[in-house]
Amino acid sequence: MFKDFKAFVMRGSVVDLAVGVIIGAAFGSIVKSLVDDIIMPPVGLATGGIDFANLFVVLKEGGKAAAPYASLADAKAAGAVTLNYGQFVNQTVTFLIIAACIFLIVRMVARMQGPPPVAAATTTACPFCATQIPVPAKRCPNCTSQL
Repeated sequence: MFKDFKAFVMRGSVVDLAVGVIIGAAFGSIVKSLVDDIIMPPVGLATGGIDFANLFVVLKEGGKAAAPYASLADAKAAGAVTLNYGQFVNQTVTFLIIAACIFLIVRMVARMQGPPPVAAATTTACPFCATQIPVPAKRCPNCTSQL
């Protein structure tokens, strides 16, 4: 049984997948740091310091304290049921910024790799009838000319 498990794990696709997941997690933390530490502070300054995280609607008041609640944390501490649309807006904006960053990084990597190699031609034009024929052909199948 151990031998079969070892053969399964050592197949190329499983090892490649494991490496991809590990690199993806590391890359995800780099992109998250880019968004949180580099991009979001200027966005926060540009929007006047608006914090969407504390935007919510109280659906049912909590039993411990009465509304209005100063923050989402206060509402949760009081046991209130809330609709947290501010959290959704925060996550949506973060997703859009991360998607734009990944798009730019992918484009940059593609430019560094250069254009894809051009495949060798497999057909050529017959000099007599101008139809496309395979390169190694000795006779044109259309006009039967000797090449």
